[in-house]
Amino acid sequence: MGKILIQTTTTYNDDDWNVGHFALLGDFLRDNGHQVIMRDRQPATDGNDRVLSNLNTSDFDQLWLIATDTGNGLGPADVRGILLFRDRGGGVLTARDHQDYGVSLLNLGSIGFVNKFARYNRERERGRQYSSGTSGDFQRIIPLEPVHEVLRTEKSPSGVIEYFPAHPHEGVLSVPGDMPYARVIAASISPVSGQSINLAVAIENEPTNNGHRNGRAIALSSFHHLADMNWDAATTGPRRVSEHRGTQLLEEPAKLDVYKDYIRNVARWLSP
Repeated sequence: MGKILIQTTTTYNDDDWNVGHFALLGDFLRDNGHQVIMRDRQPATDGNDRVLSNLNTSDFDQLWLIATDTGNGLGPADVRGILLFRDRGGGVLTARDHQDYGVSLLNLGSIGFVNKFARYNRERERGRQYSSGTSGDFQRIIPLEPVHEVLRTEKSPSGVIEYFPAHPHEGVLSVPGDMPYARVIAASISPVSGQSINLAVAIENEPTNNGHRNGRAIALSSFHHLADMNWDAATTGPRRVSEHRGTQLLEEPAKLDVYKDYIRNVARWLSP
């Protein structure tokens, strides 16, 4: 199993999305044999994080980047460290939120290209409402053909993951036409607008200028797919998160158990 860094793009704040709100994710990955380090961003005087800026020379196998910033979440050396990390085969998962949360991801090459924000790299189809439901509930997903291996499970009759944790806000993902090495692997239908929402994009076999392939990457539409408050009905997010909570986590816990196969699969797939 690999060594995984789970890190936010903001410094610690008791009433913000600090890394402690993803503790259940870290525990789950550890229970599955991975070594996991969890930390918030700690910029030095030059604005760069000492770990991310040296990620390419570290012994980490994967970076799970929880993009909680609305700007200045990654310094120039951080960006270089992450890009070189992928260049040496490291796997990267990114997760952001709606509007401009996680906008620093735009600096990360192909990962940035698939993320759309309210003010930057905007989705061409304006006016779309990206709501997948209520926190505490589940959203029915659509695994796109051919079904990606991270969406396979033996715990459902269909053989695929069928539900993700829901949230009233999803970030926007789409794949440019000139990126044949990237594809949307999971989508859903918004109960608010009736429109399709892309939930995850997988990037694989991306060529580099050096003639080899970058490490695999997966971009998620929302860090709520990973957050404690969306895995445990008794857990809350930052105090300012006040939306109504649903009850399906309590009533249908088996759906979360099946969903965790997705997390397990992603961690395996991202390993160099």
